[in-house]
Amino acid sequence: MITYLLLILTMGIGLWSILLFFRATRKPVPGAVFTALLSLSMGLFIYLYGTWVFLTIYAKYVFGGLYVLLGLLFLLRRKVTLGNGWIPVKVFFTLLLALGCVLYFTGTMGKPGTVELDFPLKKGRYFVLQGGKGLPTNLFHFSLRGAVYAMDIVKLDDLGRRANTVFSRRLEDYAIFGDTIYAPCDGVVTRAYGDNPDNIPPNMQRGPKNTNLVLIETPDYYVFMAHLKKGSVFVKEGDTVKTGYPLGRVGNSGFSSEPHLHIQVHARENGKPWYSSTPLYIHFNGKGYLLNEMIKRKDL
Repeated sequence: MITYLLLILTMGIGLWSILLFFRATRKPVPGAVFTALLSLSMGLFIYLYGTWVFLTIYAKYVFGGLYVLLGLLFLLRRKVTLGNGWIPVKVFFTLLLALGCVLYFTGTMGKPGTVELDFPLKKGRYFVLQGGKGLPTNLFHFSLRGAVYAMDIVKLDDLGRRANTVFSRRLEDYAIFGDTIYAPCDGVVTRAYGDNPDNIPPNMQRGPKNTNLVLIETPDYYVFMAHLKKGSVFVKEGDTVKTGYPLGRVGNSGFSSEPHLHIQVHARENGKPWYSSTPLYIHFNGKGYLLNEMIKRKDL
């Protein structure tokens, strides 16, 4: 199961980086500085990219706290011996991981066009399960019809989990399942469908053409929202909606392994279907969000 594999990799790399840092903070050892730098780059990389939310988002903060303590210990060392421990492989992986950390914030797509939306969910804390400014943070969406800035959003419970277990086959175990989706902007509903069944995790066999969805058209852009719950779409094609108008409920239809809201925005361009036009990076209530970031509306 991919969920467990990603969580094991996250925890394993995190523990490995702590072990490397611990070695660098003990008695003087050859290559202590290079070991510490490699460990720090590993730690920062997995802090940003790790699937901590599969366990609890608070595991990420515990991991970060351990690094602060180890960093203080490293700085308090009386003696650092470089010795003969300089290894080119350490330098290579340190630079590679550091590049990954930089690209987490910048992406590889240049400066994207942006769109300002109202966050379409209202009750609780939410989390960007997939998203970012293109590669490498948004790898899954990168190949889907140019959806390089698309976002997959889940909800966190009081313990910082998106579900009450690491992985569950019960849709009701996921905190976001059944949440109401509200219009993030004013516009006209140009597509609305809600008759597809919800997948039982991790089944994704129905594919991307069998998702329940709402597509809103505005004078400047299109907003596409997918994976809605069967029978929950409240609007129909041709409806005019205002920001905050209820559209449907979060489900697990189409090409989806667990309940979440998929949202992407494309500029409106003459002669092009909505999905082939220029993708736009989303700002919710004045702020852009990246992979593994938490979202909470200020007015709640």
